[in-house]
Amino acid sequence: MGAMPLQHDYHYPESDGQPMAETSFHWNVMVDTAQTLRRWYADTPDVWVGSNLFLYYEPRKPGIAPDVMVIRGVAKQERRTFKVWEEGHGPFFVLEATSESTQRKDEDKNKSIYEAKGVEEYFLFDPLGEYLKPRLQGFRLTARGYQLISRMADGSLSSTTTGLILRPEGARLRLVDAAIGAPLLWDEEIEAARKDAEERARVAEERASALEAELARLRAERG
Repeated sequence: MGAMPLQHDYHYPESDGQPMAETSFHWNVMVDTAQTLRRWYADTPDVWVGSNLFLYYEPRKPGIAPDVMVIRGVAKQERRTFKVWEEGHGPFFVLEATSESTQRKDEDKNKSIYEAKGVEEYFLFDPLGEYLKPRLQGFRLTARGYQLISRMADGSLSSTTTGLILRPEGARLRLVDAAIGAPLLWDEEIEAARKDAEERARVAEERASALEAELARLRAERG
């Protein structure tokens, strides 16, 4: 009988050779969601957000690459892949930006995997509304397996694991703080707000300088 191959002899792929996103719309959803969640959990030291990274649940078994996943109980650090048996925890939240090429897998195979592995919430979003009806769907894990999350009047879904609301906005997906109803800003909105604040500060400084100069002139005239 031949010797069993050592664990380090097994190759865990870091890519499947497929495009990271089918269209720029899908790419935007992945980036928006991952970046927003990273900011949301920035002050939580043991919650890590991954995007388009291979997730391996068991040694020497094929992996799966969620578009966005959130995992608690692990360090915030860069990873080439995520191996659950080494980290001690798997994701509690997964989002897939579904497309023509991934719809069937996202709705069937991947959903079954996440359900079996204990992912507490699983969301699917079709940015263009071409393949998934309704285009935002969510499932929450219960004792009876995944149950469909009820939609709000505007098509939004509540995520109890994150404390956020997922709301379609055009071809993009907005995350909203469920506690106060405040939308979380996308990267370009944060940059625009920063530039606007800088411009307002510049204008205020110029006005203050002009006022100071005018007061100095008046004092000189009176003196």
